[in-house]
Amino acid sequence: MSVQTLRRQARDLGGMVTVVGLMLLVTFLPPDTSLKEVKAKGVIRACVPTRYPPLVTGDADRPGIDIELLRAVADHLGVRLLFTPSDAMGRDFNPRNWAINRGKCQLLAGGVVDSALTRSFLDTGPPYAETGWAIMAPAPLESIDGLTLGALTLVSGLDRIGLATYLRSHNVSVRVMRDDRAFVEGIAAGDLAGGISEALLASGLAAKNGWWAALMPDELARYNLVFGIWKGDLTLKRKIDEAFRQLHTDGTLAAILARYGAAPMGTANFMHKR
Repeated sequence: MSVQTLRRQARDLGGMVTVVGLMLLVTFLPPDTSLKEVKAKGVIRACVPTRYPPLVTGDADRPGIDIELLRAVADHLGVRLLFTPSDAMGRDFNPRNWAINRGKCQLLAGGVVDSALTRSFLDTGPPYAETGWAIMAPAPLESIDGLTLGALTLVSGLDRIGLATYLRSHNVSVRVMRDDRAFVEGIAAGDLAGGISEALLASGLAAKNGWWAALMPDELARYNLVFGIWKGDLTLKRKIDEAFRQLHTDGTLAAILARYGAAPMGTANFMHKR
């Protein structure tokens, strides 16, 4: 037998040993008990921002899209729903700064976007709505060149760099707003020609004030809104996926979205002034 043949057989044997070793290691991993633990306690906890309309409103009669969806999911699981409010979720767009961990909640909601940043540390549930950057103003805008616009950019995962690049190309002056109240007040007072924010928030605020709203042009990325689930909680994730399938099939999801005016928006097509 040649030396080359022996070397090749040794490599093949080494590869087989590696594969077998990995398979054995998998058998020693602790079992996923995430769903079993939720069922045993009879409670599922969700971390949500204290306020992020229309997803989380703080209004008992109209608590928000995500709050109603969370309640429907908890009903499907047959457990009680408890909330862990987080001010950071409503202020900081980076999920890693939310100071949230497994001990506080099993689900994260209220503006979680299915993006590479989110998936770097969370699994996600099924998408239930599409979002992206949207613009709103008291009347339709044919061009944004040279305008002063407010920007409310709290939701995590949307492409802020892409938005900033696009606005610079139109010579837009941007004022970053601290919350939705200041955002609306600036537009209503005429200090801002309009405002840019996450699509569902912009749609809800525009509908409430009788204003125009539209998605920003197609070159700015769109994303799906989802619930965040801790990586490794596979049995709980499968049950969440099952719940969403039922909510979609029985019309509950569509009814909740319609209740908050989350209807599809048109897309703005701004002209460059010459």
